[in-house]
Amino acid sequence: MKTFQVLVLIFLFSCAVTYAGEVDVLQVKVNRSGDNVYDFDVTVTHKDEGWNHYANKWDVVAPDGTILGTRTLYHPHVQEQPFTRSLSGVKIPQEIHRVTIRAHDSVHGYGGKVMIVDLPQ
Repeated sequence: MKTFQVLVLIFLFSCAVTYAGEVDVLQVKVNRSGDNVYDFDVTVTHKDEGWNHYANKWDVVAPDGTILGTRTLYHPHVQEQPFTRSLSGVKIPQEIHRVTIRAHDSVHGYGGKVMIVDLPQ
């Protein structure tokens, strides 16, 4: 009986920890603001639970995996979902025409839905 109780407790604890799930990128707007310089407006969604589990950043990533820019999210957005934040002045090498936007949360790291966007020329 004790083993069963321990397994139930482990299951309940793991459910509580993963309830918020991973953060998903819902929408990306990108504008060219200069020679090889871009501004991004990114909308993400995550069931932020407070300071222990929240969406804490999103990245602009080159096809080879190089992080070109990061927008840090400094606090939970429990009552504001989905939400959009901007990152301006991202310098992207001329030979790159497409980037991936991925988001990160404080428990799972990366792993939710990403978006691949073409850069305006």
